[in-house]
Amino acid sequence: MENQKHTERSSSSGRRSLKRKLEEDLEDDRKVSSSLSSEDAQQDLAREVRTQVEILESSFSSSESDRASSKRAIHVLSELAKNEEIVNVIVDCGAVPALVQHLQAPPHVSEGEGSRMPYEHEVEKGSAFTLGLLAIKPEHQQLIVDAGALPHLVNLLKRHRDAQNSRAVNGVIRRAADAVTNLAHENSSIKTRVRIEGGIPPLVELLEFVDSKVQRAAAGSLRTLAFKNDENKNQIVECSALPTLILMLRSEDTAIHYEAVGVIGNLVHSSPNIKKEVLLAGALQPVIGLLSSSCSESQREAALLLGQFAATDSDCKIHIVQRGAVPPLIEMLQSPDAQLREMSAFALGRLAQDTHNQAGIAHCGGIIPLLKLLDSKNGSLQHNAAFALYGLADNEDNVADLIKVGGVQKLQDGEFIVQPTRDCVAKTLKRLEEKINGRILGHLLYLMRIGEKVIQRRVALALAHLCSPDDQKTIFIDNNGLELLLELLESTNLKHQRDGSTALCKLANKASSLSQVDAAPPSPVPQVYLGEQYVNNSTLSDVTFLVEGKRFYAHRICLLASSDAFRAMFDGGYRERDAKDIEIPNIRWDVFELMMRYIYTGSVDVNLDVAQDLLRAADQYLLEGLKRLCEYAIAQDISVESVSLMFELSEAFNALTLRNACILFILEKFDQLSVMPWYSHLIQRVLPETRSYFVRALTRAMQADMRV
Repeated sequence: MENQKHTERSSSSGRRSLKRKLEEDLEDDRKVSSSLSSEDAQQDLAREVRTQVEILESSFSSSESDRASSKRAIHVLSELAKNEEIVNVIVDCGAVPALVQHLQAPPHVSEGEGSRMPYEHEVEKGSAFTLGLLAIKPEHQQLIVDAGALPHLVNLLKRHRDAQNSRAVNGVIRRAADAVTNLAHENSSIKTRVRIEGGIPPLVELLEFVDSKVQRAAAGSLRTLAFKNDENKNQIVECSALPTLILMLRSEDTAIHYEAVGVIGNLVHSSPNIKKEVLLAGALQPVIGLLSSSCSESQREAALLLGQFAATDSDCKIHIVQRGAVPPLIEMLQSPDAQLREMSAFALGRLAQDTHNQAGIAHCGGIIPLLKLLDSKNGSLQHNAAFALYGLADNEDNVADLIKVGGVQKLQDGEFIVQPTRDCVAKTLKRLEEKINGRILGHLLYLMRIGEKVIQRRVALALAHLCSPDDQKTIFIDNNGLELLLELLESTNLKHQRDGSTALCKLANKASSLSQVDAAPPSPVPQVYLGEQYVNNSTLSDVTFLVEGKRFYAHRICLLASSDAFRAMFDGGYRERDAKDIEIPNIRWDVFELMMRYIYTGSVDVNLDVAQDLLRAADQYLLEGLKRLCEYAIAQDISVESVSLMFELSEAFNALTLRNACILFILEKFDQLSVMPWYSHLIQRVLPETRSYFVRALTRAMQADMRV
């Protein structure tokens, strides 16, 4: 259910930041135009590159003039290499072998004891820098390695051992480390080659170098080498890098602690044993401290690392919270930086899976910002927030807090990007539903009675969806929850109306199986029927009806058994009592025939064409079973256009089943109906009957449950 986003630092924007770092401290910031539209310009550029390559190929010596020429040629190439559109030209013109050759100092022809190599370290530094720029394009990485660059770069990492510390020495070491970083970026085979060439021990040693820029470069290289390479991870740890890295976490230099937390993050990723070693080495507190760093990248890496720590065991989750991680993580949820929000939600999601942490995260104000993140268009961020809320919902003390801030509506209304998030939200709602009982329900009923109106409504809405059918009468009749939902229907706020309609519809489905779709027609009333063969049959007929001028033969005994209306007609003081022919002035022949067929057989197929007229006749002659058959048939044809007329019909003939079907249709089809100009008038008309329907339904459901 959780989502962890863990990528190598050097990708995309991080890759660009590496390039910027490689370009630091250059004396000349000359820019080369990125537009090389003309063929002449391309040719001129290629000639220029080849010229510089030829100089490099012919000047590999220790003489001052050759060293000066090499330095100038490398400088020209490095300036050109800053433009990514020119990099391919430089490589195609054969610059790589020449630059690799100049990573090492030429044989030194001494002019006297103690004499220094001209431009000592500077030529090698320029070569490493330029190769690092070329390696930013992945397609050139292997070419540079195959040209033999790695052994020379590893030797440059050790240059401080044989030379006095100076700015030049520091510079060549830093450029060598940066070049290793770019060569190994997202290239697993080159990462392994660096280890085989012995590059990891000197990089670990450089973490303690006096120059902070060298420290940062070494850490950045180790960070890349550790990513998804278990052998490299193990060697970095075996070289005792952890104590120094943990000290670097406490550095005031944001660049240093950013690189250090990145190395540790890559070391522990998918490596449980290293994760334990890191925790035993004392990394937890300084990582928590980085949550308050002024560097957002360090904050992000620290949050990710804490999320990884939190997966170790339950005790670690508790320790992270006890040491003060929750408040800064919650503050990060509200950052304008989407990645910062995502990583803090990830960490809180892991922490929230521990019972002891759940109430604490909620108490520190975590619920509302997590709910807001559900609106994100970033799928990973949205999922991490949903997973954290899933954890918080497991604690009984958080249920009322989630509900009173509108959490249930937020979970129900959210547009979730990926299926795992939708599944997580569904499980969260289910978890909440299982907790709506006992003291939690008592707390919610208390809020529904004495809370502010907005909280009362949120509680009523949530309970409509989450409560057990056994508790519906208590909540919505005895504690006024129904009135709160009906008030929403009357609101001028469209969302309030929709929420109220959805909640009432859910309530109705729980309370009763009746709806305009699944309401079943009634079974025939148990009694003896004369049968189909006697319908309009003169045999033994003792009464005749005149319908549209035609005689319809009937039998008094059958009519007397069918309804109070016929009993009154034939047993009372009406003139029809002794009449042989009884005129029926207001019913069509086909409708009357169907009514009589029902009286004689107990059933009849009701066609929509005659359903309304047959309903009128059934109401007139008090044939309740036939009325329900007609109501059922009419209910199948309720539409947005006809529901208002159908409701009027139900009122005119006291058709309770049809009325209920209209009410449920109005609630279910809110989105289609609410755009109609007459919708508000319709709601006002149906509101009293809606109230009566729910009072009956909830009371009846409770009584049925008690009988069971």
